[in-house]
Amino acid sequence: MCGGGGWDPGEATDDTQMAVHIAHSLLDRGGLDLPDIFARFQRWAAADPKDIGLQTENVLTNGHPWDRAATEHARINPHAAGNGSLMRATPAAVYFAHQGRSATMTAARRISALTHGDPAAGEGTAIFHELIRVALQDSDPLDALADTLTAVDPIQRERYETVLAVDWHPADATEFNGAVWPCLGSAVWALRTTRGFADALRAAIDLGGDTDTVAAVTGGLAGVVYGFNAIPTRWTDRVHLPLPGDSNRTLRLIDLVDLTDRLTHSASTTQHPQRHKELD
Repeated sequence: MCGGGGWDPGEATDDTQMAVHIAHSLLDRGGLDLPDIFARFQRWAAADPKDIGLQTENVLTNGHPWDRAATEHARINPHAAGNGSLMRATPAAVYFAHQGRSATMTAARRISALTHGDPAAGEGTAIFHELIRVALQDSDPLDALADTLTAVDPIQRERYETVLAVDWHPADATEFNGAVWPCLGSAVWALRTTRGFADALRAAIDLGGDTDTVAAVTGGLAGVVYGFNAIPTRWTDRVHLPLPGDSNRTLRLIDLVDLTDRLTHSASTTQHPQRHKELD
Protein backbone atom coordinates (compact mmCIF):
# COMPACT_ATOMS: atom_id res chain seq x y z
CA MET A 1 0.00 0.00 0.00
CA CYS A 2 3.04 2.24 -0.32
CA GLY A 3 2.81 2.71 -4.06
CA GLY A 4 5.70 2.46 -6.49
CA GLY A 5 6.49 1.00 -9.85
CA GLY A 6 3.98 3.31 -11.48
CA TRP A 7 1.20 2.58 -8.98
CA ASP A 8 -0.26 5.04 -6.50
CA PRO A 9 -0.70 3.94 -2.86
CA GLY A 10 -3.79 1.73 -2.66
CA GLU A 11 -4.34 1.59 -6.43
CA ALA A 12 -5.78 -1.70 -7.66
CA THR A 13 -4.12 -3.49 -10.56
CA ASP A 14 -5.47 -5.31 -13.59
CA ASP A 15 -6.42 -8.30 -11.43
CA THR A 16 -9.14 -6.35 -9.65
CA GLN A 17 -10.13 -4.35 -12.72
CA MET A 18 -10.99 -7.54 -14.61
CA ALA A 19 -12.72 -8.98 -11.54
CA VAL A 20 -14.98 -5.96 -11.26
CA HIS A 21 -15.86 -6.12 -14.96
CA ILE A 22 -17.00 -9.72 -14.37
CA ALA A 23 -19.04 -8.60 -11.36
CA HIS A 24 -20.76 -5.87 -13.35
CA SER A 25 -21.58 -8.28 -16.16
CA LEU A 26 -23.12 -10.83 -13.78
CA LEU A 27 -25.27 -8.12 -12.22
CA ASP A 28 -26.23 -6.25 -15.38
CA ARG A 29 -27.04 -9.41 -17.34
CA GLY A 30 -28.61 -11.34 -14.47
CA GLY A 31 -26.27 -14.29 -14.85
CA LEU A 32 -23.47 -15.69 -16.92
CA ASP A 33 -23.24 -13.99 -20.30
CA LEU A 34 -19.88 -15.02 -21.76
CA PRO A 35 -19.97 -12.79 -24.86
CA ASP A 36 -20.77 -9.80 -22.64
CA ILE A 37 -17.84 -10.52 -20.31
CA PHE A 38 -15.52 -10.90 -23.29
CA ALA A 39 -16.75 -7.61 -24.79
CA ARG A 40 -16.15 -5.82 -21.49
CA PHE A 41 -12.64 -7.27 -21.36
CA GLN A 42 -12.01 -6.05 -24.90
CA ARG A 43 -13.18 -2.52 -24.09
CA TRP A 44 -10.97 -2.56 -21.01
CA ALA A 45 -7.95 -3.74 -23.00
CA ALA A 46 -8.55 -1.05 -25.60
CA ALA A 47 -8.72 1.65 -22.90
CA ASP A 48 -4.98 1.43 -22.19
CA PRO A 49 -4.92 0.00 -18.65
CA LYS A 50 -1.66 0.45 -16.77
CA ASP A 51 -1.03 -3.29 -16.86
CA ILE A 52 -2.38 -6.26 -18.77
CA GLY A 53 -1.06 -9.80 -19.02
CA LEU A 54 0.65 -10.69 -22.28
CA GLN A 55 -1.56 -13.72 -22.84
CA THR A 56 -4.75 -11.87 -21.95
CA GLU A 57 -3.85 -8.99 -24.25
CA ASN A 58 -3.12 -11.34 -27.13
CA VAL A 59 -6.42 -13.18 -26.75
CA LEU A 60 -8.47 -9.99 -26.47
CA THR A 61 -6.87 -8.40 -29.52
CA ASN A 62 -6.23 -11.33 -31.89
CA GLY A 63 -9.42 -10.69 -33.87
CA HIS A 64 -11.12 -14.02 -33.15
CA PRO A 65 -14.64 -14.17 -31.66
CA TRP A 66 -15.24 -14.73 -27.96
CA ASP A 67 -15.66 -18.49 -28.29
CA ARG A 68 -12.47 -19.05 -30.33
CA ALA A 69 -9.96 -16.40 -29.29
CA ALA A 70 -8.43 -18.30 -26.36
CA THR A 71 -8.49 -21.63 -28.18
CA GLU A 72 -6.61 -20.16 -31.11
CA HIS A 73 -4.03 -18.63 -28.79
CA ALA A 74 -3.50 -21.91 -26.95
CA ARG A 75 -3.18 -23.80 -30.22
CA ILE A 76 -0.03 -21.90 -31.19
CA ASN A 77 1.29 -21.10 -27.69
CA PRO A 78 2.19 -24.19 -25.66
CA HIS A 79 2.62 -22.21 -22.44
CA ALA A 80 -0.91 -20.89 -21.98
CA ALA A 81 -1.60 -21.93 -18.39
CA GLY A 82 -1.09 -18.47 -16.88
CA ASN A 83 -2.80 -17.28 -13.73
CA GLY A 84 -4.78 -14.53 -15.46
CA SER A 85 -8.17 -16.22 -15.13
CA LEU A 86 -7.53 -17.21 -11.51
CA MET A 87 -6.65 -13.68 -10.42
CA ARG A 88 -10.07 -12.26 -11.34
CA ALA A 89 -12.27 -15.09 -10.04
CA THR A 90 -13.46 -13.90 -6.61
CA PRO A 91 -16.67 -12.08 -7.69
CA ALA A 92 -17.88 -15.02 -9.79
CA ALA A 93 -16.95 -17.42 -6.99
CA VAL A 94 -19.17 -15.44 -4.61
CA TYR A 95 -21.98 -15.15 -7.16
CA PHE A 96 -22.17 -18.86 -8.01
CA ALA A 97 -21.42 -20.28 -4.56
CA HIS A 98 -25.07 -20.85 -3.62
CA GLN A 99 -25.60 -23.06 -6.67
CA GLY A 100 -23.38 -25.87 -5.35
CA ARG A 101 -20.05 -27.40 -6.26
CA SER A 102 -20.80 -28.60 -9.76
CA ALA A 103 -22.35 -25.31 -10.89
CA THR A 104 -19.68 -23.05 -9.45
CA MET A 105 -16.80 -25.14 -10.80
CA THR A 106 -18.43 -25.26 -14.23
CA ALA A 107 -18.90 -21.48 -14.24
CA ALA A 108 -15.25 -21.05 -13.27
CA ARG A 109 -14.08 -23.18 -16.19
CA ARG A 110 -16.28 -21.35 -18.68
CA ILE A 111 -15.19 -17.87 -17.61
CA SER A 112 -11.56 -18.96 -17.53
CA ALA A 113 -11.81 -20.31 -21.08
CA LEU A 114 -12.62 -16.84 -22.42
CA THR A 115 -8.94 -15.92 -22.20
CA HIS A 116 -7.10 -19.10 -21.19
CA GLY A 117 -7.40 -22.05 -23.51
CA ASP A 118 -5.21 -24.36 -21.44
CA PRO A 119 -7.49 -26.59 -19.31
CA ALA A 120 -5.07 -26.26 -16.37
CA ALA A 121 -6.15 -22.65 -15.95
CA GLY A 122 -9.80 -23.64 -15.84
CA GLU A 123 -9.20 -26.39 -13.30
CA GLY A 124 -7.23 -24.11 -10.99
CA THR A 125 -9.97 -21.49 -11.17
CA ALA A 126 -12.58 -24.17 -10.51
CA ILE A 127 -10.73 -25.27 -7.36
CA PHE A 128 -10.63 -21.66 -6.18
CA HIS A 129 -14.38 -21.27 -6.79
CA GLU A 130 -15.10 -24.35 -4.71
CA LEU A 131 -12.85 -23.26 -1.84
CA ILE A 132 -14.67 -19.92 -1.74
CA ARG A 133 -18.01 -21.76 -1.69
CA VAL A 134 -16.89 -23.91 1.24
CA ALA A 135 -15.60 -20.89 3.15
CA LEU A 136 -18.88 -19.01 2.62
CA GLN A 137 -20.59 -21.91 4.38
CA ASP A 138 -18.41 -21.21 7.44
CA SER A 139 -16.36 -24.33 6.82
CA ASP A 140 -12.59 -24.54 6.54
CA PRO A 141 -11.60 -24.56 2.85
CA LEU A 142 -8.33 -26.28 3.74
CA ASP A 143 -10.28 -29.24 5.07
CA ALA A 144 -12.13 -29.43 1.74
CA LEU A 145 -9.06 -29.67 -0.48
CA ALA A 146 -8.98 -33.46 -0.77
CA ASP A 147 -12.66 -33.69 -1.66
CA THR A 148 -12.42 -30.76 -4.07
CA LEU A 149 -9.58 -32.45 -5.95
CA THR A 150 -11.85 -35.41 -6.73
CA ALA A 151 -13.87 -33.04 -8.95
CA VAL A 152 -10.81 -31.92 -10.92
CA ASP A 153 -10.07 -33.26 -14.39
CA PRO A 154 -7.88 -36.35 -13.80
CA ILE A 155 -5.41 -35.10 -16.41
CA GLN A 156 -4.78 -31.99 -14.30
CA ARG A 157 -5.28 -33.46 -10.84
CA GLU A 158 -1.75 -34.60 -10.02
CA ARG A 159 -0.12 -31.21 -10.43
CA TYR A 160 -2.77 -29.65 -8.17
CA GLU A 161 -2.41 -32.42 -5.61
CA THR A 162 1.28 -31.55 -5.51
CA VAL A 163 0.98 -27.79 -4.95
CA LEU A 164 -1.96 -28.08 -2.52
CA ALA A 165 -0.32 -30.72 -0.31
CA VAL A 166 0.24 -29.85 3.34
CA ASP A 167 4.02 -30.19 3.03
CA TRP A 168 4.37 -28.15 -0.19
CA HIS A 169 6.25 -24.85 -0.02
CA PRO A 170 6.39 -22.21 -2.79
CA ALA A 171 10.15 -22.76 -2.90
CA ASP A 172 9.36 -26.24 -4.24
CA ALA A 173 7.63 -24.81 -7.32
CA THR A 174 9.07 -25.92 -10.63
CA GLU A 175 7.50 -22.98 -12.50
CA PHE A 176 7.26 -19.22 -11.94
CA ASN A 177 4.18 -18.25 -9.92
CA GLY A 178 2.77 -16.56 -12.97
CA ALA A 179 1.58 -20.06 -13.89
CA VAL A 180 -1.79 -21.04 -12.51
CA TRP A 181 -0.90 -24.05 -10.31
CA PRO A 182 2.01 -22.54 -8.32
CA CYS A 183 -0.01 -19.34 -7.97
CA LEU A 184 -2.94 -21.20 -6.41
CA GLY A 185 -0.58 -23.36 -4.37
CA SER A 186 1.18 -20.25 -3.01
CA ALA A 187 -2.13 -18.67 -2.01
CA VAL A 188 -3.24 -21.81 -0.18
CA TRP A 189 0.18 -22.05 1.48
CA ALA A 190 -0.12 -18.43 2.68
CA LEU A 191 -3.56 -19.15 4.13
CA ARG A 192 -2.42 -22.40 5.76
CA THR A 193 0.73 -21.04 7.40
CA THR A 194 -0.68 -17.83 8.89
CA ARG A 195 -3.42 -16.90 11.34
CA GLY A 196 -4.96 -13.72 10.00
CA PHE A 197 -5.80 -11.73 6.88
CA ALA A 198 -2.90 -9.28 7.05
CA ASP A 199 -0.34 -11.98 7.80
CA ALA A 200 -1.61 -14.11 4.90
CA LEU A 201 -1.28 -11.18 2.51
CA ARG A 202 2.20 -10.35 3.74
CA ALA A 203 3.29 -13.96 3.35
CA ALA A 204 1.97 -14.04 -0.21
CA ILE A 205 3.62 -10.78 -1.24
CA ASP A 206 6.94 -11.65 0.37
CA LEU A 207 7.22 -14.62 -1.99
CA GLY A 208 7.99 -12.19 -4.80
CA GLY A 209 7.31 -12.90 -8.44
CA ASP A 210 3.79 -12.07 -9.62
CA THR A 211 2.98 -10.43 -6.31
CA ASP A 212 -0.29 -8.68 -7.15
CA THR A 213 -1.86 -11.86 -8.49
CA VAL A 214 -0.67 -14.18 -5.73
CA ALA A 215 -1.97 -11.58 -3.28
CA ALA A 216 -5.28 -11.23 -5.15
CA VAL A 217 -5.89 -14.98 -4.93
CA THR A 218 -4.77 -15.10 -1.30
CA GLY A 219 -6.93 -12.09 -0.49
CA GLY A 220 -10.00 -13.74 -1.97
CA LEU A 221 -9.54 -16.83 0.18
CA ALA A 222 -8.44 -15.03 3.34
CA GLY A 223 -11.16 -12.42 2.94
CA VAL A 224 -13.90 -15.04 3.04
CA VAL A 225 -12.22 -16.96 5.87
CA TYR A 226 -11.54 -13.99 8.16
CA GLY A 227 -14.17 -11.48 7.04
CA PHE A 228 -14.14 -7.84 6.05
CA ASN A 229 -13.40 -6.53 9.54
CA ALA A 230 -10.11 -8.44 9.56
CA ILE A 231 -8.72 -6.21 6.80
CA PRO A 232 -6.73 -3.31 8.32
CA THR A 233 -8.45 0.03 7.79
CA ARG A 234 -5.09 1.58 6.97
CA TRP A 235 -5.29 -0.57 3.82
CA THR A 236 -8.96 -0.23 2.98
CA ASP A 237 -8.90 3.57 3.43
CA ARG A 238 -6.43 3.84 0.56
CA VAL A 239 -8.06 1.40 -1.85
CA HIS A 240 -9.16 2.87 -5.15
CA LEU A 241 -9.88 1.15 -8.44
CA PRO A 242 -9.60 2.96 -11.77
CA LEU A 243 -11.96 1.17 -14.14
CA PRO A 244 -10.95 1.59 -17.78
CA GLY A 245 -13.30 0.36 -20.45
CA ASP A 246 -16.91 0.99 -19.50
CA SER A 247 -17.40 3.95 -17.23
CA ASN A 248 -13.78 5.07 -16.88
CA ARG A 249 -14.58 6.02 -13.29
CA THR A 250 -12.69 5.24 -10.12
CA LEU A 251 -14.30 3.00 -7.50
CA ARG A 252 -13.64 3.54 -3.80
CA LEU A 253 -14.15 1.30 -0.81
CA ILE A 254 -17.82 2.20 -0.47
CA ASP A 255 -18.40 1.24 -4.11
CA LEU A 256 -16.67 -2.12 -3.68
CA VAL A 257 -18.63 -2.93 -0.52
CA ASP A 258 -21.86 -2.07 -2.36
CA LEU A 259 -20.81 -4.23 -5.30
CA THR A 260 -20.17 -7.16 -2.96
CA ASP A 261 -23.57 -6.73 -1.31
CA ARG A 262 -25.26 -6.66 -4.72
CA LEU A 263 -23.40 -9.78 -5.87
CA THR A 264 -24.40 -11.68 -2.75
CA HIS A 265 -28.04 -10.57 -2.88
CA SER A 266 -28.42 -11.09 -6.62
CA ALA A 267 -26.93 -14.56 -6.43
CA SER A 268 -29.29 -15.64 -3.67
CA THR A 269 -32.35 -14.43 -5.59
CA THR A 270 -31.45 -15.76 -9.04
CA GLN A 271 -34.41 -17.73 -10.33
CA HIS A 272 -32.74 -19.65 -13.16
CA PRO A 273 -29.28 -20.73 -11.99
CA GLN A 274 -28.69 -23.01 -14.95
CA ARG A 275 -29.66 -20.48 -17.60
CA HIS A 276 -26.78 -18.99 -19.57
CA LYS A 277 -27.36 -15.80 -21.50
CA GLU A 278 -25.23 -16.73 -24.49
CA LEU A 279 -27.76 -19.45 -25.28
CA ASP A 280 -30.74 -17.06 -25.35
